[in-house]
Amino acid sequence: MKVVLATKNLHKIKEILEIWGEVSFQVLTLKDFENFPSVEENGSTFAENALKKARAVAEFTQLISISDDSGIEVEGLQGFPGIYSARYAGEGASDEENNQKLMQALKDYPLNSPARQARFRCVAALVDPQGFEMSTEGIVEGKILETPQGKEGFGYDPLFWREKEQKTTAALSAHEKHAISHRGQAFRKIKEILLNKLSI
Repeated sequence: MKVVLATKNLHKIKEILEIWGEVSFQVLTLKDFENFPSVEENGSTFAENALKKARAVAEFTQLISISDDSGIEVEGLQGFPGIYSARYAGEGASDEENNQKLMQALKDYPLNSPARQARFRCVAALVDPQGFEMSTEGIVEGKILETPQGKEGFGYDPLFWREKEQKTTAALSAHEKHAISHRGQAFRKIKEILLNKLSI
């Protein structure tokens, strides 16, 4: 059985494969297909964007397809950047540029301010071209630091402080991060559905 991860993001692919570990199905990505049509992420929620991508990939490949949309929601920014997390500092913005913009947006709030409370949210969607579709969600709580810490991970990980671990998610090992992360939560549920409900 073949399953397609509907992403070209190498960081995401690496994380998902690490989260899943050994599986009994073959995992493909968009890098394995030519002429795949681009999908505009113009939904108003993570779930809408994830399902839209998964549906398009399932239709194109005629294989079970899985997509996710994820981002960071900050209390002091009324949940922003949210679905715009990857392009917070503009289309094609780098992780560093997005982090710089977030630090600037929160510069007037002290480290202990409730405005710095934040959560990573991930919605993973699974679409079978035979008609079955569903989504799962993962959320992890933390707060935004004033300066980056840690060299692992990607995106907003260097700014996302976890009180329990006393580290940013960029300072956690891959194993530690996947155990608590929003993507880890969502994709472990997806794996369970693949193995149990779809009997892969």
